[in-house]
Amino acid sequence: MLAYTDTGNLDFWTSRLWHHQWLASGASFIMFGIAAYRKCSSGSGYPNISLSAPLPGIPKPVFAAVDSHEQCETKITTLENGLKVASQNKFGQFCTVGILVNSGSRHETKYPSGIAHFLEKLAFSSTDTFYGSKDEILLTLEKHGGICDCQTSRDTTMYAVSAEVKGLDTVVSLLSDAVLQPRLLDEEIEMTRMAVRFELEDLSMRPDPEPLLTEMIHAAAYRGNTVGLPRFCPVESVEKIDKKLLHMYLQSYYCPERMVLAGVGIEHEQLVACARKYLLNVKPVWGASTPTNVDLSVAQYTGGIVRMDKDMSDVSLGPTPIPELTHIMIGLESCSFLEDDFIPFAVLNMMMGGGGSFSAGGPGKGMFTRLYLNVLNRHHWMYNATSYHHSYEDTGLLCIHASADPRQVREMVEILTREFIQMAGTAGEMELERAKTQLKSMLMMNLESRPVIFEDVGRQVLATGKRKLPHELCDLISNVTASDIKRVTTKMLCSKPAVAALGDLTEMPSYEHIQAALSSKDGHLPRMYRLFR
Repeated sequence: MLAYTDTGNLDFWTSRLWHHQWLASGASFIMFGIAAYRKCSSGSGYPNISLSAPLPGIPKPVFAAVDSHEQCETKITTLENGLKVASQNKFGQFCTVGILVNSGSRHETKYPSGIAHFLEKLAFSSTDTFYGSKDEILLTLEKHGGICDCQTSRDTTMYAVSAEVKGLDTVVSLLSDAVLQPRLLDEEIEMTRMAVRFELEDLSMRPDPEPLLTEMIHAAAYRGNTVGLPRFCPVESVEKIDKKLLHMYLQSYYCPERMVLAGVGIEHEQLVACARKYLLNVKPVWGASTPTNVDLSVAQYTGGIVRMDKDMSDVSLGPTPIPELTHIMIGLESCSFLEDDFIPFAVLNMMMGGGGSFSAGGPGKGMFTRLYLNVLNRHHWMYNATSYHHSYEDTGLLCIHASADPRQVREMVEILTREFIQMAGTAGEMELERAKTQLKSMLMMNLESRPVIFEDVGRQVLATGKRKLPHELCDLISNVTASDIKRVTTKMLCSKPAVAALGDLTEMPSYEHIQAALSSKDGHLPRMYRLFR
């Protein structure tokens, strides 16, 4: 007999004993399950039982029933100061609440570009009332299991918090302070300058060029206006942006009429009560708002090309470096998300699909999209071919990004122009149904996430004052026909192309040749004859 005096060892052997007892009970349960299975399975004279039929002797399950319309309904209230409050109830002990502002890089026409980028980095810092530092905000949220984040895009700024439902009052109070009472201390602005410089440096060095190409394609498509203005703060603007300039911008755009308080996972009446308490009669730290200075410019599509000759040979060093590639993105004007043609364009984008040449296949992975079947599967030397659709309240841009060895750039561009021309052909019934099914499944799967529902509710209410429910969008997707795809593509091909090119551009065809190819019947580039090679 062994005698154990060490408490740790005793606990260990006690846990082992419990573990063996649990395994023994588990084994007996498994044996019982096997016996029950054999009893209901084929063989030994027992009948087969279909998976769709109930098992004999098992009581019929009773499921909770919820009114589908009540579950999906988005409730919207407009307060006396113009602030909209929108909520979507969702079961669970956590909620996501945030303030969305109709403000982004497209509104910086009268200011140095980069203000929205600065505000994103300065978000949830010290406030003029309760919070002396960002750490105090994070500690307050920690008590309710919460996290916070701020994201800016070309047309929207979003402040969001996820926390326990019982901390709703604290969350809305904190959001009100963060949005309307930021102190913008000199040391915070200086730290933001350092963060912006680092992000700009990282943007030019990262192996994935997609964010940089997106910037370039917008600059080419909307030269010098609205959504073509820089999303990231340019280097020359970093030192120009100070507290006075930020207050001037906030005074124009951070007014209640341009805001939505959105929440998911909470009761609408509770959210409205918190909004009245913390957002109704609050004076911002910058004084009274002056919405008369708001830039209401409509996006002007210009088309054009932005080239960046760059040595990409040392972008990804290490044991498995990415080979040197040249990246091309070609885009054409589509439509606003407020137009009826937005849904056919979304289906067209899904039909084109694409991705990386080394992407593993699988259900729903898009291996039967056109850019896989017609491009990546046929041209082994292409590393990437992906379709993107950017849509805003007054314009849109459908583009294809492709990557290949610098020596094969001309051939790659011609493949892309051919794909654009072939979009105008009649879509096959099977590929159209596949694209619509995939789009609906992606929509519904994404909307299972609480933060995604929050963003969807906030953005739709901010842009239109109401929300289209998922089943309404699915009905619109189902109604798209091959003639709709052909019609929107034919209209799109009438616009001038926007081109972004990054890398070794020695073999890059001219913009005029790309435009000629997209105006032709087959998408081929004009032939070039060289006396010397």
